[in-house]
Amino acid sequence: MNELPGITLIVLTFNESLHIERCINSCSNLNARVIVVDSFSTDSTCSLAKNLGAEVFQNPFISQAQQFQWAMDNCDINTEWVFRLDADETIDDELVQNINTFIDDDGFGNNGAIFHRKHIFLGKWVRFGGRYPLAMLRLFRNGKAHVEQRWMDEHIVLDEGTSTFLKGGFEDNNLNSVSWFIDKHNKYATREMLDIMLKKHGFNSDESISEGTGLAIRLKRFLKQSIYMKLPYFVRPFLYFNYRYFIQLGFLDGARGFAYHFMQGFWYRALVDLKCLEVERELIKVASTNDKLKILEQYTGYKLDEYKQ
Repeated sequence: MNELPGITLIVLTFNESLHIERCINSCSNLNARVIVVDSFSTDSTCSLAKNLGAEVFQNPFISQAQQFQWAMDNCDINTEWVFRLDADETIDDELVQNINTFIDDDGFGNNGAIFHRKHIFLGKWVRFGGRYPLAMLRLFRNGKAHVEQRWMDEHIVLDEGTSTFLKGGFEDNNLNSVSWFIDKHNKYATREMLDIMLKKHGFNSDESISEGTGLAIRLKRFLKQSIYMKLPYFVRPFLYFNYRYFIQLGFLDGARGFAYHFMQGFWYRALVDLKCLEVERELIKVASTNDKLKILEQYTGYKLDEYKQ
């Protein structure tokens, strides 16, 4: 008889038939309960996941943070540990073994585990430009952490205790087209603009990240909020790209690396600024809180009732 799992794997999906089998199979030796929360895919994502033993739930997508929180609240998660993995991510055998050891030893006294993610772009590992190692807390003790409710760049944050780094391969390798990449980042830019505008106009504030979540994660958030976001529009993506490409040696990643660093480090960041500039032209015309929120709703298509007075 199989031992009951001590870990639940949560994967959020929408039309991930290219990736979902690869993702779940990479975790097959974790003896995990696998939960897929799907945003009403129109391809074979759900059937592929079910064939691999996953439990599939469906819920309308609003944001990554809200969808993950919905999974935590509605999928009867009662294992000691929870592991979040994106559908286009995989882990290798070394990391599987280290996760199993970590869980068997009750986390070595920690409440979370941090992995270093590799990003693969057009089949190439992007090693420079500050893109590796990318520290991410993805494994945590149930009830001891939460996901930030942000529209973009949300982190899993420990509420108590410490975290430790686990060795092994953790890889983001999306197989979709460049056109898909551009469309995805256009949507990301809208959500990041929304986060920026909500903060700038006093609707929310940035949540502090606990020490236990990891120094690298806290430092990244600090630099973004305390330095990058205080720079003028369009100056900051220019400076960031040059810092990333030259100071952090992104040029060593070759032609595909240049494409990735330019698109993700300059084009995307400039697109966020452009969307901020566009919507601010409308926001300055109104004074009331609800009128500002109405403009943001019309621009983004998202309901913002939780901010209304």
